Order: sequence, then C-alpha cells, then structure tokens
Amino acid sequence: MKIGIVCYPTFGGSGVVATELGIALAKKGHEVHFITYSQPVRLDGFSERIFYHEVAVSNYPLFDFQPYELVLSSKLVDVAKHEKLDLLHVHYAIPHASAAYMAKQILASQGIHIPYITTLHGTDITLLGRDPSFEPVITFAINQSDAVTAVSESLKQDTYRHFGVTREIQVIPNFINIEEYSEEKCGCSRTMYAANGEKIMIHVSNFRKVKRVEDVLRVFDKVRKVIPTKLILVGDGPERTAVEKLCRELDTCNDIRSLGKVTNPEQILSIADLFILPSETESFGLAALEAMAAHLPVISTNTGGLPEVNIQGVTGFLSNVGDVDDMAKNTLHILSDEKVLAVFKKNAYEQARKFDVPKILPLYEKLYMSLLKKELA
Repeated sequence: MKIGIVCYPTFGGSGVVATELGIALAKKGHEVHFITYSQPVRLDGFSERIFYHEVAVSNYPLFDFQPYELVLSSKLVDVAKHEKLDLLHVHYAIPHASAAYMAKQILASQGIHIPYITTLHGTDITLLGRDPSFEPVITFAINQSDAVTAVSESLKQDTYRHFGVTREIQVIPNFINIEEYSEEKCGCSRTMYAANGEKIMIHVSNFRKVKRVEDVLRVFDKVRKVIPTKLILVGDGPERTAVEKLCRELDTCNDIRSLGKVTNPEQILSIADLFILPSETESFGLAALEAMAAHLPVISTNTGGLPEVNIQGVTGFLSNVGDVDDMAKNTLHILSDEKVLAVFKKNAYEQARKFDVPKILPLYEKLYMSLLKKELA
C-alpha cells in the first residue's frame, strides 16, 4: 500500500505515534509519505520506503494568520495525485481531518477516490475540540472520515459524550517498539545522576499546564526527605519557568537535573527507578507506556486513559488529580523495598509488552485493507 500520513512533527504523543507507525509500516513493505510542515523529530531521513513532503506556508502580507489548513489540503491533493496514494491517515483532528476532507472532495472532482482515516489522540477532542469555534467543523470532518480510531476507550467515550459524532470509532491503542528498550541498548550510567546510589525518579512531558509538573516537584520533595532520591526532568514548554521557580522555593534544585527535549528517551529511562505522571488529563499516556517498556513502575493520576495502561497495584499506582500526598506515599512504598521495586518493574515491563508494535500494527493494516476493499467494491 501507498499511505499518506499527516501529523504534527513535534515531541507530542500524536506526532511520535504517527511517526513510529509510518516507520513500522515501511518495515513491513508499505510505502509511506509523511506530509507536514517540518520533518518529524522521530523520523530518520534515510529510512527505506519513507518519503517526506513539506507543507510550505506562504507569508503573504494580506494574512494575519498563515492559512495552514488550505495549504495542507492543496499539498495532500498534490501528493495523492503524483505519488498515487491509496489512502490518507491523519493524526489529530485539528486541522488535519478537515484538510483531508477538503482534499478528498477536490480529488473526487478529478475522478480520484481516496479514503481517509482520522485518529483521535487527546487534546484535539478533550480540550481544543470543545472550543465552540472549532466544534462544528471538527464534528463534521470526523463524521465524514471513512474510518475513525481513538487511542483509548476513554477518549472514544469522551468523543461520543461531547460531540455529535455518529461514525463508529475503533479503539486502537498507542504502541511502542519493545526492542528499543532492551537493556543491551542502554548507554547511560546511573552515576552521572546519582553518584551516591540515590534512587532516581523521572518525568517526561511537554511541560504544559495540563501535565502538572509542579506536582512532580512536590511529590519528589516529600520522597527525598525520606529516601535519598534524585529527579530527572525531560522536556520543555510553557511551565518550565514556574517549575524552576518552585524548585528554588523548595530548595530541591541541587537534586534535580533538567535535560530539556530528548528525541529518544529510551536511554535516560533505562537508568531510572520510577516514572511519575501527575497529569490533569491523559487520553492514553504514551510517556507512561514508554517508561514501563524500560521496566519502570508508574505513579500517575487516574484520569482519562491512564487506568487502561497503568494497572493499580500491579504496574504502579493511580491517585486523584492533585493528591501529592497519596502519590508520595505510593512512591515511597515502591522505592523503600528492593523486592517490591523488582516486582513492580517486572510487572510494568510485562504490561508494556501488550502494546508492542507487532501486536498493534496489524490492527491498522486490517483497517486500511477493509477501506480499500470498499473502494474497489
């Protein structure tokens, strides 16, 4: 198959999953065309059967805001025609689903019929999509999709609850390539961050307010007062300044290492003992799954799709949003006993294996084939 993938090329979960999906499809022999405004951060430019098409947006002075959706639609038409694509797979509803709908109508007017799949990832539905200025267009574009998938059952139900979506939504969860987390591939040393044998907690996110990174620091402060512990922060974003301010107030800065954006987090995850994700909402929790693949138990909130990934009392613990005392108590329970920690690490890895790419990829391939058969019928 020749598949066009539309995604955001950034460090967010939707872009990461879309890129990894394309890479996995290419390894299976499919031809994959990424169509976005810059090369995805996880994309190796030398991968076989993978092509990148840049969406170049004009800076014509008439426009106060760049008309990305229109340019993307035109680019989809161009790539679909000249590369003879079989289908389009758009990740994140805004504005990709509506751009795909427009492109499909333009192509149909030229006698070219290409189905498009919309995959819903999270804040495109739970946050941005609820904005009244977006909702009618997004609802329409989702309903016009030839197929719709969501990364968790929670997100599926949120979509039905808050939108007038009549299209069937299939749950296909996010995934990881478990081979990338093998111990043989780990190159970091714990002593770089914990020279005296301290435990290591880690948090990875885009530092938006919804991630509640300040709660990470508050939990860490409670834990380090009981057990010698270091904290590694991976990522960057609008809350970075607030986090730095809080670490000074708590006098924890000397025990925290902020690494900024890391393209491939596998190595740094491999040296940690526990992952913490206190988000206000997570439609899936890809960062938690990546941590579990690296044998890390997870302390998280119980919101959204997180309970579908992090199993209470088995792979980690779930707490109410903002309950830093409970998160600290659960963290101490795991880190205070090496035997307990070992059991949680093993359980986390076994849970992650359920989301390995060879188990998830066939679900997408089956969906693609079913749409192409409909087109031929």
